[in-house]
Amino acid sequence: MHADEYLAERFEGHRGHLRAVAYRMLGSLHEADDAVQEAWLRLSRSDTGTVASLGGWLTTVVGRVCLDMLRARASRREDPLGLHVPDPIVTGADGAGPQDEVLLADSVGLALLVVLETLSPAERLSFVLHDLFAVPFDEIAPIVGRTPAAARQLASRARRRVRGGAPASDMDPAGRREVVEAFMAAAREGDFDALVAVLDPDVVARSDGGELRPGGVLRGARAVAGGAVFGARLAEFTILVLVNGSPGLVSLTEGRPLSVMAFTIAAGRITTIDILADPERLGTLDLTVLTT
Repeated sequence: MHADEYLAERFEGHRGHLRAVAYRMLGSLHEADDAVQEAWLRLSRSDTGTVASLGGWLTTVVGRVCLDMLRARASRREDPLGLHVPDPIVTGADGAGPQDEVLLADSVGLALLVVLETLSPAERLSFVLHDLFAVPFDEIAPIVGRTPAAARQLASRARRRVRGGAPASDMDPAGRREVVEAFMAAAREGDFDALVAVLDPDVVARSDGGELRPGGVLRGARAVAGGAVFGARLAEFTILVLVNGSPGLVSLTEGRPLSVMAFTIAAGRITTIDILADPERLGTLDLTVLTT
């Protein structure tokens, strides 16, 4: 086998992992693909003869590329960051869908990605690489230009933000599905009391409607229930799916998606709803699973 072909084959063996790293870093599937492609270009131009672990080397390269992309994103932003819901990964309620997407979504709920959007680029990289991919701080430090101790502090600050803003669901998938189905039925029937019953009293619903439909935040069971009843009236169909590996909903009208909803559930009640309702971004999502 030609050397270039051998290198390309080894790279392909790491592509799924690298895409997972980039997605968690960027919250964008398109940008994640761009970051992985840039890693391949850097690999093809590098002498890797002395690299002991190609997977580790590529992970740090993708980390550097993503850090640069996050910093460029921040420098272009003139106004304070509004609410942004990252790209959801939608698969069938039975898990049907592209296998690499299912792998990509594993253990990375949309609520976590929403909180990661609020971190500084260095905090996000330190947390993602260390807490989600077990990269040692000695290897993270050169990427962020800090000492290992400083990189550890960055990850610690990020971890506190994540714990406060994206608590993990404490129910198994079957239990979460029952709660989401109850929410869907109550919203469809306009049953306000049934909706309040399935919502945590302090539930938060975060919606990203894009530039033309500025999103916002609803807080409290009664406010969120009212919003759910209103939203259900706009939809012709609501379909149970998996959003980033956990039960969620897609609402449609005239064959077009109106929204993708992801839920965090604790003690049998919904604590957080993250909603992507941006028509432009919804149009770019792979929702073919809804027609299969």
